[in-house]
Amino acid sequence: MIEDSDIKTTVSPFAMREGEIKIFDGKDGYVSMNQILQKINQGQINDLHFKIIELVNKFEFLTSRQILQLLELEKVEVGSQDKLNKRLEQLIKCKILTRYYFTSKEGNSIYRVYALEKMGKYLLNSREIDCKWQPSDNAKPVEMIKKKLAGNQLVIAYMKKVKSFKSFELKPEIKAKLNSKIFKPIAKITFNYQGKDIDFVYEAIRRNEDYEKKLIERMNLWKDFYENFVPGDSGFSNIPQLVFLCEDNKQMAEVYKILFINKIKIDKINFYYTTDLKQNEERLDKSLYDFVYEDNQFKLRNIEAKILE
Repeated sequence: MIEDSDIKTTVSPFAMREGEIKIFDGKDGYVSMNQILQKINQGQINDLHFKIIELVNKFEFLTSRQILQLLELEKVEVGSQDKLNKRLEQLIKCKILTRYYFTSKEGNSIYRVYALEKMGKYLLNSREIDCKWQPSDNAKPVEMIKKKLAGNQLVIAYMKKVKSFKSFELKPEIKAKLNSKIFKPIAKITFNYQGKDIDFVYEAIRRNEDYEKKLIERMNLWKDFYENFVPGDSGFSNIPQLVFLCEDNKQMAEVYKILFINKIKIDKINFYYTTDLKQNEERLDKSLYDFVYEDNQFKLRNIEAKILE
């Protein structure tokens, strides 16, 4: 597997591209449960396959590299990326998982995205593993899938590299009290730093059509949540830190400009920013940024975040 430090690209693989669409790359046709049970009884589908299915269920959308990283973090022996890909192919042929890739005028994506299929849900339910998957989940647009992939990669990076990492929750439910609305950031990560639990919440921002308008609407919900926060709200003991996960440095500036022009600020917190590719660095204590006013202009400032050492 290619290590994070060996990735030399300057453009995030999870960045949006003009005119990008999702292409089905799974298996058509019908596979019966009896056929799958026969493969299980013969050992062709084993506990490692089930572990893969569980991970895809938990993270919703994953690349094969992300699946391998998660298996290694759980100390599950796979062998290599090629061996994992063969097992993924078996699950695709049985319609337990399905697969997609993205294409645009710039060409096809260099990775495939794996998601759950109907047979996968049946198998998880047979083992009393919670599975909320439904067929419409696989109809999600490119933007939502790429947000999920970017968020999943951030979580994996923190699990691997941050000593104070304690736990994570994907798409936690946050309630805006006055609006009476529930919304879900891409992830919540809890750190245990100097004996205290500290929560960060992450909003993945992608350059889809009218993302500026959606960001403003979203920030009004965040403003509602923070300004009316009391301990215990949405499961938080203390006010969580909000971080924007952007495609690149330019988008960090774009997001800051949108918030500044629209006078969106939250007195109780500072806004922090990071990018997809920052998660590939060996250390993450310098992966966060904010903006400061110096020399009559706003400048991007790198923050030393000891909590992320």
